[in-house]
Amino acid sequence: MRKSPIGFGVAGVAVLALVTGCSSGGNDMSGMRHNSTSTPAPAPGRQAADHNDHDVRFAQEMIVHHQQAVQMAKMVPGKSTNAKVLDLAERIEGAQDPEIKTMTGWLSKWGAAPTASSMPKMDHGSMDHGAGTGMMTAVEMAGLGRVSGAGFDRMWTEMMIRHHQGAIEMSETHLDKGSNAESKKLAQDIITAQQAEITEMQGLLK
Repeated sequence: MRKSPIGFGVAGVAVLALVTGCSSGGNDMSGMRHNSTSTPAPAPGRQAADHNDHDVRFAQEMIVHHQQAVQMAKMVPGKSTNAKVLDLAERIEGAQDPEIKTMTGWLSKWGAAPTASSMPKMDHGSMDHGAGTGMMTAVEMAGLGRVSGAGFDRMWTEMMIRHHQGAIEMSETHLDKGSNAESKKLAQDIITAQQAEITEMQGLLK
């Protein structure tokens, strides 16, 4: 027996009414859905809530800053025979090399470039040497490479004090401007460790 086309028409109207009702913004079912436990998708293009631009710049610039400190630390065994300077250089390299790896991991997770060469400079004082305050120039590094013995020990220690002071300044600014909990904890760790090392180096110079 052939079905009546009217039957199909009635069913179609019913389906259309149901779809129209579900799509309406003012019905009770819509309100129930808004009160459910489902999490709405984040807005397109919104920055991840766990970090901000300063977290990225801090990591990028502190990596370069740490790399120079590690470079300076690696110079010590071939230039110095002072046991205290040798020990300090070993500790600086042992602390900052892992921190470089940690910050590199953050940048990878955040989808950011590994260096800050194309980034605007952070506003933490006089940025004379690009990556951060306290950075040595190429001329200064070359000069350090030309001395050895007690002359090297004094020059290296004075330069490393200045380098540490720059890292502390960068870290203090980051505590104020950063948002990522891990990066702010690292900034505080840098302040604590490097201030202690500055005190130690000031004692070596006396």
